[in-house]
Amino acid sequence: MSFSLLISFFLLIPILLLLRRRRKPSKRVPPGSLGIPIIGQSLDLLRAMRANTAEKWLEERIKNYGPISKLSLFGKPTVMLYGQAANKFVFSGGGNTIVNGQTQSIRMILGDRNLLELSGEDHRRVRSALVSFLRPESLKRYVGKMDEEVIRHLHMHWHGKQEVKVLPLMKTLTFNIICSLLFGLERGEQRDQALDCFQAMMDGIWSVPINMPFTRYNRSLKASARIQTMLKEIVHTKKMELKQKAASDRQDLISCLLGMVDEDDKQVMTEKEIIHNIMLVIVAGHDTSAILLTFIIRILANEPSIYAEVLQEQEEIAKSKLSGEPLTWEDLSKMKYTWRVAMETLRMVPPIFGGFRKAATDTEYDGYLIPKGWQIFWFSAMTHMENSIFPDPSKFDPSRFENQTSTPPYCFIPFGAGARTCPGYEFARIETLVAIHYLVTRFTWKLCSDNFFCRDPMPAPSQGLLVQICPRKLS
Repeated sequence: MSFSLLISFFLLIPILLLLRRRRKPSKRVPPGSLGIPIIGQSLDLLRAMRANTAEKWLEERIKNYGPISKLSLFGKPTVMLYGQAANKFVFSGGGNTIVNGQTQSIRMILGDRNLLELSGEDHRRVRSALVSFLRPESLKRYVGKMDEEVIRHLHMHWHGKQEVKVLPLMKTLTFNIICSLLFGLERGEQRDQALDCFQAMMDGIWSVPINMPFTRYNRSLKASARIQTMLKEIVHTKKMELKQKAASDRQDLISCLLGMVDEDDKQVMTEKEIIHNIMLVIVAGHDTSAILLTFIIRILANEPSIYAEVLQEQEEIAKSKLSGEPLTWEDLSKMKYTWRVAMETLRMVPPIFGGFRKAATDTEYDGYLIPKGWQIFWFSAMTHMENSIFPDPSKFDPSRFENQTSTPPYCFIPFGAGARTCPGYEFARIETLVAIHYLVTRFTWKLCSDNFFCRDPMPAPSQGLLVQICPRKLS
C-alpha cells in the first residue's frame, strides 16, 4: 500500500465515524459499541489475552452489558454470547440460522474451503471425508507409528539434557507426528521448511486484517502461500503414486482423501478443498495438542498427588510390556485416570479461547436481533470456570470427569459440542496418552520458571515452560 493511500485511509476514519453516528440502529440490536471502524475492540481483546486478563475483560463486558453484547472484532461487527444456552445456540446452528464463518484473517490464511468456512451439504461432505480417516477404527492401526515418533523425539531432544523448554519441544513433536501420520512427509529439509513456515503463519491467525508489510497479517499470508505451494507438490506426488498403484490410499490422510470417490467415480473433495483442510488439520492438531501436553507437564510438576496417580497407572502398563514393545490400542484404553487429568487440564486452560460463527439471516436470540452477516463470538473459558457447573472451579480435580454425563451439555467445550465436535478429538487423545506415558515413565522434572502464561492467541507459559529433568528407571 502506497503512503498516499495510507494517508487517505486514515482521513476516511472520521467520515466513517460520522456516518455511523447518523445511522439509527435497531433498538433490538444487543447493547454495546462497535468502536473504531475495522479495529473495533480487537486490540483491546488481544492485549488482554497477552496479559492473561482476557477472562476479566470478558467479565467486565458481561457486567456492563449482560450475556449478549455487540462489538467489532477483526474488521467485522460481532455479537458476543455467553453461557450454556449460548453455547447450545452456537453449536447446534441456531436452527440453521447460524453457519460457519471465521474472521477474515483466518479465512485468508487457511483458505475459504476449509471445514470452518463450509456449511450445509459441503460441510457434511468434507467432514465425513475427514472423519473416515480420523475415526477410532482407522486410527487404531497408527498407534505403533505414533509410539515410534514419540520415542524418537525423546531420544533426540530429552535424553542427556538437564533442562528443556517444554512448549517448543511439544510443538516439534506434534508437528512431526502430523507430518508422519497425516501427510506421509518424511524427515528432512522439506519438513523443516514446512515447520518454519507454519510457525510464521500461526502468528497472524488472530490479527487485524490490514495487509501491509509491517503487520503480522501480511507475514502470515506470505507463510500461508509458501505452505500451500508445498502441499500442492505433495498432493500431486501422492496423486501420481496412487495412479501408478505405488502407494495405498490408507497410508496417510492426504492419500485417503485423494482416494475417495462417490458413486459416479468422481473425487469427493477437490484439490483446493484437500489443501485448505490439510492447513486446518495442521493448525488444529499442532498447537492445541502441544499446549495440552505442556500444561499437563506443568500440572504434574505442581500437583504431586496427581503425578503419583498418573505414574502408577502408566507404570502398571509399562510393566506389562516386553522390552521395546510399542503401546497398543488396548493399552490406551487402560489410561483412564491420565485422560481425566487431560480433560481437567482442558477445562482450566482450554487451548482454544473462543471462536467465530456467522449469522446466515437476521437471527433472534434472547430477545435481541443478530443482523445477517454479523460475526458471533463464543468463548469456552467462562462456562469452564462457572461455580454452578464445576464446584470450586479453581481447584484441579480430575474426578470431575469420572462420570462425564454428570456435566451439563454445552458447558465443557474444548472440542466443541454436538454436531460441531472436533473430528480430530480421538487423534488428540491418542497423541496425548502416548506422549505422557513415555514422559512420566522415563523422566522426572521440576519447574525452573514461574507459572505465568499469556495467550497469543493460544496459552503459552513464560520461557516456554523451562523444566529441569532427570532420567528415571521403571520401579
